[in-house]
Amino acid sequence: MVKLNKIYTRTGDDGTSGLVDGSRIPKHSARMAAIGDIDELNSALGLAVVALGESDFAADLIRVQNDLFDLGADIATPGDDFTPSEMVLRIVPSQVTWIEQRIDAVNDSLPPLTSFILPGGSPAAAAVHLARAIARRAERTLVAASHEGSINPQARIYVNRLSDFLFVLARRINNGNDPLWVPGASR
Repeated sequence: MVKLNKIYTRTGDDGTSGLVDGSRIPKHSARMAAIGDIDELNSALGLAVVALGESDFAADLIRVQNDLFDLGADIATPGDDFTPSEMVLRIVPSQVTWIEQRIDAVNDSLPPLTSFILPGGSPAAAAVHLARAIARRAERTLVAASHEGSINPQARIYVNRLSDFLFVLARRINNGNDPLWVPGASR
């Protein structure tokens, strides 16, 4: 259990942030950018959960929010050993499998796409689309971080699948009433 008694520590005043192993890295590093994007994604999912109210989809997103805390801890734990332990959180294949199963289940009820869709529709779907776009940015920063140091491959796969899940979920929330892209509509 995490216990935070003091919110500010002053340790980051020098432009660095602490990692799980106690090391410190610059706040502008790709690893910290990825952690920040994951945090922003989690916040966007919180808005989507509120917009959805009490529903199975909201429950799915709350599970994802919990996974994103695991993901943040994973990214904040440097090293080449991606084995989880009692003291080390890592994204594991079962988390990727769960999200793939949810993609398939949600997508099975959708009609095939005949056009690109515009992010929007209902307020809940729009919130999920926003989270999807942030997930794609988080994936890009996570890939950049992997060029600076080792990143758990399962973490990258999870974020990639998450943007797919959010796309099909937004479509499902819109119940087939997605706003469609009309090429050249403003001509």
